[in-house]
Formats: sequence, C-alpha cells, structure tokens
Amino acid sequence: MDMIVKKKLSLKERYNLMTRDLDWTPTYQKPEDVFPYLQYEGIKIHDWSKFEDPFRMTMDAYWKYQAEKERKLYAIIDAFNQNNGHLGVTDARYINSLKLFLTGVSPLEYMAHRGFAHVGRQFAGAGPRVACQMQAVDEIRHFQTQVHSLSNYNKHYNGFQNWRHQHDRVWYLSVPKSFFDDAVSAGPFEFMVAIGFAFEYVLTNLLFVPFISGAAYNGDMGAMAFGFSAQSDESRHMTLGLEMIKFILEQDPDNLPIVQKWMDKWFWRGYRVLTLVAMMMDYMLPKRVMSWKEAWEVYAEQNGGALFNDLARYGIKVPKGWEQACKDKDHLSHQAWNVFYNYGAAAPFHTWVPSKEDMDWLSAKYPDTFDKYYRPLWEHYTEEQKAGRRFYNTTLPMLCQTCQIPMFFTEPDDPTKVAYRESTYHGMKYHFCSDGCKTIFDDEPEKYSQSWLPVHQIYQGNCFEPDVDPTKPDFNPLAEVLRWYRMENGRDNMDYADSEDKKNFEAWREMATKN
Repeated sequence: MDMIVKKKLSLKERYNLMTRDLDWTPTYQKPEDVFPYLQYEGIKIHDWSKFEDPFRMTMDAYWKYQAEKERKLYAIIDAFNQNNGHLGVTDARYINSLKLFLTGVSPLEYMAHRGFAHVGRQFAGAGPRVACQMQAVDEIRHFQTQVHSLSNYNKHYNGFQNWRHQHDRVWYLSVPKSFFDDAVSAGPFEFMVAIGFAFEYVLTNLLFVPFISGAAYNGDMGAMAFGFSAQSDESRHMTLGLEMIKFILEQDPDNLPIVQKWMDKWFWRGYRVLTLVAMMMDYMLPKRVMSWKEAWEVYAEQNGGALFNDLARYGIKVPKGWEQACKDKDHLSHQAWNVFYNYGAAAPFHTWVPSKEDMDWLSAKYPDTFDKYYRPLWEHYTEEQKAGRRFYNTTLPMLCQTCQIPMFFTEPDDPTKVAYRESTYHGMKYHFCSDGCKTIFDDEPEKYSQSWLPVHQIYQGNCFEPDVDPTKPDFNPLAEVLRWYRMENGRDNMDYADSEDKKNFEAWREMATKN
C-alpha cells in the first residue's frame, strides 16, 4: 500500500503561501483606482515581488512569538507593582522622566499604529502590506504595554492623570506630535522613510537602548521590562524600514533624489525630537548609564555611519544637518534642560537644579563645554533659589515654525549666539531655529505655514476653557492656560524640591525600610 507523504514546507514556502499567495490582481477596478496614492510622490515601482521581508514571519508565528513575550512582560510588571517597586527607584526625580515619556512618546506609538494600518492598505505589493500589518500590531502593543507599565505610578504620583489630553495641548508636546502629524499627512513612501529611518533608526534607537538601560539602572523594572520587550520589535522595524528604502532605490534610478530629500528632511526632524531624550539622559536620571554625548557617539555616529556607508552604494549621501548634529552633542542637553527649568511652571513634571555631584559628573562627561558655558549658569540658579528667588520665566518664547521648539538652539560654531533664520511666504515672515528647519519649510511652505504653534494659539486666545472671560480685572492668562491643560498648579508642576511627590516618596520609603 502506497503512503502519501506530505512534504513539510520550508520557511520561505510557508511564508509565500501565507502572504504572497493571498495577493491578487484586480480586474473589475483599475489598479490606480485601488491604490490611488502610489502615483502621489513620483516614486516608480516596477516589480513589487522584489520586496523581501528579511524576517519572513507569518501571522500565526507572530502571535506565538508575541504571546510569549507578553507572558514574561506582565509577570515582571505584576511583580513590580505588587511589591511596591516604585519605592525601589533611586528617588522621585526619576519618575519625572516617566511623565515625560508617557506624554511625549507613548502617543507616538499609537500614531505609528494608525500610520502603518493606513499605508499598508496603499501598497500594491503583498510583501510590504503584510510587513505594515505586523508593524501596526506591534505599535499598538507597545502603546498598550507602556500605558500598563506606567499606570501604577499614577496611583502614587502627580502628573500622570491627564497624559492623553495634554499630548494634544501642552506647549512642548507639540514637538513630538507635529513629527507624526507631518509623517501621516505625507504619502505612503515618505511615511515609510520617515518612520523606518527617522523614527525607528534615529529616534527610538537612542531612546529604547540607552534610556531604558537607565531605567533598569535606577531600579525601574516596569519600564525596563516594556523597553526591552519592545526593543526586539524595534530591531525588526529598523530592518524592515531600511529594506523598504533599499527596495525603492533598486526599483528605479529616478527614485534616488526623492529618497535623498526625504532622508535629509526626516533625519533633521527626528534629531530635533531627540532634544527631549538628551535632557532625560543627562539631567532626569539620578543614576546615569552614559551621557547623551556618549549615546550619540555610539548609536548615531558609529551605527549611523555604518548605515550610510551601506546606503552609499545606492548613491545615498549622509543627510544634511549630520555635521551640525555631531557638533551639538556637547550642548544639546544642557540648553534644553535650561529651558525646561525656566518654564517649570508650565510643564506637568518637576524640574530642578543639578546637584554638585551631578555637575561634577557632567563636567567629566563634557570636559570642553560644561564648566565653561553651563556650570556658571546652574550655580547662579542655585544661589538664587537659596535666596528664595527660584526663577520662573513668565514670557512666551518664539517657536521654530518647523520643529516647534523654542528658539534656544545656538549656532553650530558659537554656543553663545542663538541661531535664527527666517523665510517669507505669502507676505508673512516665519522663524526657524536652524538651517535644517528653514530648508524643510522652504521645500513645503504651504504645509508648514499651517502649523499649530502653541504660543501663537495662546496669544490668539484659543487655549482657554469656554467659560473664561479675558476682560475680567483679575484675569490670569497663565492660570487659565494651565486649567486648559488640566494641570494642577503647585502639584503637577514647579520645582522638585518643594513637590508633593518628593515629600510622599521620602515618607513612604522611610516607612518601607523600617520595622
């Protein structure tokens, strides 16, 4: 009797069966009507089958792989929460970095989910569609695990309660929000470059590796767990994004100048968002793994240099602004923290002057710049605060029209001079913090002239609750903006030294360590 032997499919055969073989060519609708955005950006694709997913993962394998990670992740989170792990962190200063992370980063993960769900529908090839589908699921998983991991802190500390509301309103959060608004309003190919390159390779590479290592170093096993759980996905996302870039470049030589322009643009946009990460690493972690400068040298200069060497065979050049970014590494975190210290009354987390030990560490990490330019500044603030004159800036700063960050960046070769650029469009002047932001605006002025700038909106009276009457004699615009932010003045903001978080943490820590 003959036996029928079913040959076990190879990984490639199984992948093709579960992805490529599910594709079809439309017959009763024109392809350009089914995929209308493919002609939008001028990218030419001749053969979609040439796109190779390097992981060749099918959906059933994906669920099993992620389910195992979920079990491990939530076991750590539950243990951390049940054992009052929040009292094991270095001190409550660290928790402010989580407030910034939750309001500034986690909503971007959700926007990435929406973006990939959208652009996956726009690609005519089954390979990119499946890759986008899996990344869309990854991104919403990251969003959910971050919210779950950080939700325990909301039970004990101020500033976490209105994070989603604040992401759409608070002044500095327009910086990361505008990054994704820019990306999702672009075409599908530009979105893939923006997220696969700038968000995954430039931004999250410098966030999830050195900063999450800092979370572990400061005793936060909850943040460490979701960070390392997400990092394996981020590695796949980086690879998929770069494979997409290579695929576009290999399809037609006319695609090269378009992709180069996008890489120039999105490197700079991603780098500007990293401003928040720089100050988190140098100033908001009580125990630091490495400085921002060291992280930039390892994860940007070394890894990025290797990437650009790889892409050089396609004709891609190092992005514009790269040289300036490498010069800025000695100044970025100090200048950013100075701004947040000044505007600590209008941010839903606490700020502080670095201690003498902190300044000594910064001096060792930045021997050419910190003592010369920044130590005198912090020592002055320290003396003022001791004298009861803790400074809060009550003015509204000029914002860059493109990146939407206050104009505090300095010239690449002169850290004592604030950089300023401007352009005129339709008779209106627009202001920029750098050549990079000005170039981006000048290429798409109609898009960026419509930017929602918080300072402009406040001056126009659009950041108040409906019941506000600005004509009242006792009208306090700052108090009303904070109410619109849903920020409780004196609890969610101001200096860490006088905060309720500090007092509670120290009292609870003392109780937990006594018999």
